[in-house]
Amino acid sequence: MTNLASMNTSSKVKSAFAFSAIVALILMANVGARAATPVVSDPTAVPGSVMIADEGNNRIVIVNPSGKVQWVFPRKGDLAPGQTFKTPDDVFFSPDGKSIVATESEHQMVSIIDIATRKIVFEYGVAGHGSRKAGSLNNPDDAMLLPDGRVIVADIKNCRLLFINTSTKKTTQLGTTGRCVHNPPKSFGSPNGAFPMEDGRYLVTEINGNWVDAMTLDGKVSWAVHAPGVAYPSDTNEVSPNVYLTVDFSKPGAIVEFDSKGKLLWKFKPTGADALNHTSLAHGLPNGNIIATDDANHRIIVIDPKTKKIVWQYGHKGRAGTAEGYLNNPDGLELVPESAKAGLGI
Repeated sequence: MTNLASMNTSSKVKSAFAFSAIVALILMANVGARAATPVVSDPTAVPGSVMIADEGNNRIVIVNPSGKVQWVFPRKGDLAPGQTFKTPDDVFFSPDGKSIVATESEHQMVSIIDIATRKIVFEYGVAGHGSRKAGSLNNPDDAMLLPDGRVIVADIKNCRLLFINTSTKKTTQLGTTGRCVHNPPKSFGSPNGAFPMEDGRYLVTEINGNWVDAMTLDGKVSWAVHAPGVAYPSDTNEVSPNVYLTVDFSKPGAIVEFDSKGKLLWKFKPTGADALNHTSLAHGLPNGNIIATDDANHRIIVIDPKTKKIVWQYGHKGRAGTAEGYLNNPDGLELVPESAKAGLGI
């Protein structure tokens, strides 16, 4: 043990200098580690209730613009004995607003929930087992009900767009199972979304090679471009004529708008403490704002595209939880349509 009283003056000076240097370094580090910009949520920034796929909590949550939880699935008793509902990463309403289509990507399932009865009335896939086998999926994404009653699903690791007849469970597909290269409609490089356009075509996003394809569901491709400045494109959709929105599922993440030539029109990519973390989906809202998942930051955000400021948030940045006001890796969302409100009781 050192006897502090016996230290000479030189040693004391050196020790004091070293201590001061350490304090200075700590202060500099704290200055550099800027805290995230606080978000003051403006309820008027969101033109209605939002349905959220709260993947890490194995649930669907609907919240109103003030952040009040209005509806949750599943509650106790909603699932049949032995039935599972896990890792919902995308949720969409049926065209008539009476059902919800949920993609349980990591659970390898697609489910349809009847809103009136709160029961799962259709399932496709083998729970917990992804494969190429008939009746199976392999990391399905963004399942939606088409107007003709079929389900379309981007089957990522099987590299195909699958169409499922909900009455017979018979399927057809675009792409070649297991052939994961960009050559639509014969093959797709790990497609992770197929979103409808106003004119009846669909926007297909391919992870491999960063491709966005505009095509019909019978396989006619109009154009294909790279999303500008994006490493991992996800869930491209149409904002307005010749304006398309995609996100970069990366850290830091980004949200971009571009045209059919691949020209960048708008970009949101905050840095530092404000950075997005694996954003998987963004949509344009009727009021001109943009709503997005900020998955690994455990929140849903709304951005004013003119100011590039976050004007609304549900969830706590960087803090997962199950209580009201909290989310855990929210991966999908949709604005609740008027046709669904009565059935949901909101």
